[in-house]
Amino acid sequence: MNPIRTEHELSPKDAAAVEAIRQQSSPFKGTMTGPEARPGYDAIIEAVPWADAVSYEEAVLGGVSGMWCRAPSARGDAAILYLHGGGYMMGSARAYRHFAGQFAARTGVAAFVPDYPLAPERPFPAAVDAAQAAWRGLVAQGVSAIALVGDSAGGGLALVTLATLQAETTAARASAPRCCVAMSPWTDLALTGASLETRADEELYLSKAMLQACARHYLGAGDRHTPTASPLYGALGGLPPTQLHVGTSEVLLDDALRYAERAQVQGGNAEVHVWQGMPHVFPTSIGALDAAEEAMTIMAGFVRKHMQS
Repeated sequence: MNPIRTEHELSPKDAAAVEAIRQQSSPFKGTMTGPEARPGYDAIIEAVPWADAVSYEEAVLGGVSGMWCRAPSARGDAAILYLHGGGYMMGSARAYRHFAGQFAARTGVAAFVPDYPLAPERPFPAAVDAAQAAWRGLVAQGVSAIALVGDSAGGGLALVTLATLQAETTAARASAPRCCVAMSPWTDLALTGASLETRADEELYLSKAMLQACARHYLGAGDRHTPTASPLYGALGGLPPTQLHVGTSEVLLDDALRYAERAQVQGGNAEVHVWQGMPHVFPTSIGALDAAEEAMTIMAGFVRKHMQS
């Protein structure tokens, strides 16, 4: 039985744009292996175009600092909890505000980006605990409809949070997320996906060695198969609706595909969009790639649909 899978073709225009990005990024591929890379990473992410009329406000939720991204007339009872990427050792709420703001503008739902603790200073499970604390902070403010959205490591963290909150819901201790969107999620910190090798040459940004360094910073000698670090190995049946987006030109391709496959086998509700020729977390290339705009439209529609249910 195959997962619910949608294939998206690569246009000649986007093929040329991706090749230009490849030339620009090739000197830096696989080099972000420690905290010293944080300023450079933030500068790249902060360059994502901002959405008109979105306002940004620093805040604290559940003891976790972060940033609200609000579009005009955003619903007061709904929120997106956006968990940023960066291999669990890079990324910040401020750097991600423009990208999260794109979701806020397109859904009419405010997005909160928590500054979860980063490794190696604050290793696992600090990020997991902070994501759950931010969730509880939203609930404490009376937010009843919450979507989880994340990219790369943040996509994996969103899927971990999804499973944890669903388990609490089953135990009648919490309300479940309405839905989850994960872009190029890192679901397997054990690094067993075949695409780590088969897509290594096509990959624009990451390398297996870089991911090994990130996993080491985050988990130390801990079990890389634990579901609270690698959601691929968790219980995936009965989870809220989940939408994955991944490009074929990235080493984490199999992390998304295997997650969707296991979710369906276990009776989960996951769909995966596979974008031919697209690089890691390609939706950040709004304005440069037509596929980024198309993917943002699909993801925003998915969130709007499930926030209304």
